[in-house]
Amino acid sequence: MFIAPASSRRDFLKSGALIVGFAILGLPSSGPAAATEPAKPLALDQVDSFLAINSDGTATIYSGKVELGTGVLTAITQIAAEELDLPLDRVNVIQGDTALTPDQGPTWGSLSIQVGGMQIRHAAATARQALLRMAAKKLGAKPDQLVIADGVIRPELGGAEVSYAELVGGKRFLLELDKKAPTKRPSAYSIVGRPIARLDIPGKVTGQFTYVQDVRMAGMVHGRVVRPSGVGASLESVDESSIKDIPGIVKIVREQNFLGVVAETEWAAIKASQQLKATWSNWEGLPDETKLWEWVRGSTIDKDLVTSNKGNVTDALSQAAKKLSATYDFTIHTHGSIGPSCAVAEITNGKLTCWTPSQDTHRLRPALANMLAMPVEDVRCIYVEGSGCYGRNGHEDATADAALMARAVGRPVRVQWMRGDEHGWDPKGPPTLIDLHGGLDASGNVTAWQSEFFIPNGDAGTVPLLAAKLAKLPYAALTSPGNITRDSDIPYGIANVRTTCHLLDRTPLRPSWIRTPGRMQNTFANESFMDELAAAAGADPLQFRLRYLDDPRGIELLRRLARLAGWETRPSPNRNAGSGDIATGRGLSYVKYELVRTYIGAVAEVEVDRKSGKIRVPRFFVVHDCGQIINPDGVRNQIEGNVIMTVSRTLFERVTFDRSRVTSLDWASYPILTFPDVPTVVSDLIDRPDEPPWGVGEPTGAVVPGAISNAVFDAVGARLRSVPFHPDKVKAALQPM
Repeated sequence: MFIAPASSRRDFLKSGALIVGFAILGLPSSGPAAATEPAKPLALDQVDSFLAINSDGTATIYSGKVELGTGVLTAITQIAAEELDLPLDRVNVIQGDTALTPDQGPTWGSLSIQVGGMQIRHAAATARQALLRMAAKKLGAKPDQLVIADGVIRPELGGAEVSYAELVGGKRFLLELDKKAPTKRPSAYSIVGRPIARLDIPGKVTGQFTYVQDVRMAGMVHGRVVRPSGVGASLESVDESSIKDIPGIVKIVREQNFLGVVAETEWAAIKASQQLKATWSNWEGLPDETKLWEWVRGSTIDKDLVTSNKGNVTDALSQAAKKLSATYDFTIHTHGSIGPSCAVAEITNGKLTCWTPSQDTHRLRPALANMLAMPVEDVRCIYVEGSGCYGRNGHEDATADAALMARAVGRPVRVQWMRGDEHGWDPKGPPTLIDLHGGLDASGNVTAWQSEFFIPNGDAGTVPLLAAKLAKLPYAALTSPGNITRDSDIPYGIANVRTTCHLLDRTPLRPSWIRTPGRMQNTFANESFMDELAAAAGADPLQFRLRYLDDPRGIELLRRLARLAGWETRPSPNRNAGSGDIATGRGLSYVKYELVRTYIGAVAEVEVDRKSGKIRVPRFFVVHDCGQIINPDGVRNQIEGNVIMTVSRTLFERVTFDRSRVTSLDWASYPILTFPDVPTVVSDLIDRPDEPPWGVGEPTGAVVPGAISNAVFDAVGARLRSVPFHPDKVKAALQPM
């Protein structure tokens, strides 16, 4: 039984909507009776997979995409309410429950609205047309003579009316989703496009919100994992008597190299995990951190992926009047979730149910089934929001920990990771190394562009559940870094271009995606090098980019950016920066995300302390074009969050490790941006209501490192090509050559 710490509107919507669904629609429950009830459809081509009209006329939306702090819950509610002509407060959204929601793919890649939201829009539009047909038959009118308001259908000229509840409340539509069903015209919108306040914020501000950390089950116990001394260390022995003085120990769980303790109370589990004596083999298989980039460059190349190839780069480079070369590197990052991962798992009658913050519940489900050798239909993953991740942090692994220990003790187990677990054992954003070469003619025009990216092979860099790997149980990779070759090509019209991604056979630590994976690293190098070419040509960086753009949306965006930021047209560096301790500068970065969607242009204003090497970013300007905007307030929130998070990654964050394991296990050894240094973010949104909506959660992050690097060059004439831009790197760059 799910026990929440306090009653809130969110709890009511989650539990109440489900109860209505179970009673009326025959949806599966966690109880024994579920086996005799007809299963709710989950197929992507069925309207009933995505929505239901309840007996009270409210709508329940079933979303495979989940709220991770991006405002997806609010935006999806807006989309559905708009298409169904219902008020927002009569639309409830259930997220990421593998028994109830269709598999719309992981919540990643800024695709939640672009893909998931549009599937729900089409389902709602199909349902709306069906309701109009039903009403027309009941009212003796033609569908095009009817209007809808607040879930009630009536003739446009007046007369008898009928509600959704009367037409279909509590029954299924039994309709295939029609992608050609007419959606509402943007000119008729009353909800989409409006700055609706986030629906989840009030509960979070008042402490009424139920996070996964708050989930409680009858008979629940607490688990903690004892981590190995090294990433690949083997467990040699365990002294169980070392924790005999701790009351409430339920069991020491040992399976091969997986070692955990389960106790009646959380404090007992913590004490036991710290006190339990275990002997591990010596393992020192990680590379020397001081030679990381030599290690990356020396890795075996599994295959080369040529992401663009036009003209003749070799000849163009050899004939260039001026040649430039530069190498950029982007370090290993951890997710750094402020609250560590947590999950609850229960096995009853041979069936596993887990409450998890995973952004990928539909893929976590078969991974857990594989680990426990269970039929996948006997596993249910229910999404409950946890600490922010923007990628795969420890959420899935904490879920696997809980499931493994729940099997061992036969009771519900809650696993709450601690700071050392999160920083030390979550999957990491892998290191990226980029070599760039360019050529200019005598007039300062770019004649050639060549790049080589050294990144882990997405096929080889698989990410098994940590518990399964340690316990030597069957596992399939839950995901891989994926798509990290995107934005390696450039959005500029240069005649001779070749971009190659060397996909490597290894990466030092277990890899996974972190916000804007690959696209951030690749755009950092490309936009920094574009600035280097502009400086070599003696050109203004913004005008230089416009010279090579023929995309009207990109051109409009950069011109609006110039106005927003008060851009001064001149070359970099700034010859009038002065010689005092604090130098100021501005830098530009631009991207058409993955070369196919969301346009972003940014200007960073920086202050560089020549003595200390510290960089501050007081202001950051962003112009953003994601097509149709569902919620402008949500878009601005994502822009601001992206800037703040990525300024932190650019200036401060770096995973450290010795030959055995990660050593940056706390906020002192893995510092992040603090409140005094949070920049003011000024944004300009280009709304295109007649265009498809594109992603917002990731794209702004792509332009942040390059904009800061270019601003530092503008301020002090020194290039920073290695993220993070720690003060020691700045001071080294300022030393005369």
